Amino acid sequence: MKKGIRQFTVEAAAILLSVVIFWIPFYFIIVNAIKDEKESSLLNLRWPSTIHLWANMKTVIEARDYMLLRAFYNSTLITVFSIVVLIVICAMAGFILQRRTGKATPWLNFLVLSGLIIPPAIVPTIWVLDGLGLFKTMTGLVAVEVALGFPFCVLLYKGFMATIPREIDEAAIMDGCSGFGLFYRMILPLLKPVTATIVITQSVFIFNDFTNPLYFFPGAKNATVQLTLYNFQSQFVTQWNLLFTNILVITLPMLILFVIFNKRIVEGMTAGSVKG
Repeated sequence: MKKGIRQFTVEAAAILLSVVIFWIPFYFIIVNAIKDEKESSLLNLRWPSTIHLWANMKTVIEARDYMLLRAFYNSTLITVFSIVVLIVICAMAGFILQRRTGKATPWLNFLVLSGLIIPPAIVPTIWVLDGLGLFKTMTGLVAVEVALGFPFCVLLYKGFMATIPREIDEAAIMDGCSGFGLFYRMILPLLKPVTATIVITQSVFIFNDFTNPLYFFPGAKNATVQLTLYNFQSQFVTQWNLLFTNILVITLPMLILFVIFNKRIVEGMTAGSVKG
């Protein structure tokens, strides 16, 4: 009886905490996005007297010669290219790290882990990209996003790879499969659960990234969705209704994606914990 009460208390506290941390701020964004400029300047949770959502959305979309649409295009391309490169490279790296053991393996594992610990350096990265002719280019930003997501994705693939029997490798090699044939024909199709997890989590991270496009992909034509927030915020006057409408518009696509595929994220994250 006491155990049931304790469990109920913990669950109720968790729900209350999630409401405070997530739903109240989200409600704050919605309620101020549907207000006019005067009411939104009060920055409170009060429901507006009249709803101006569609007018605000039209203004946001048309601002600065439809910059938001161009930003959605840029963010989508960067996200898609980054995810494709991450899946191919990280899946192969995870396969090699899990299947092959040698003197260099501990050092390779350490280098992968260090990528999660060591923070990225802005100025040296700009210097390297500029030297390679990739600064202010989409290719350079994709390379940065891939480098930042590489350690996390490799660890996920490596953990999931441990659940795939080695007998599959041996049988494929005996049937005449090459190294690439073994990986792409036999192993990669079995990685769908963890691949789905990586696609969703990294898409949310890359699409909503603010810092990297700001530093490595500057320019009005290169704007991404998060950088469009600058359109309605300045040192002297901030159009809060338009700012919150912009936040709502760029948040909803990834929020819907996350809610729909939440179950797949959990499955992919826990699949590699069966054995290592």
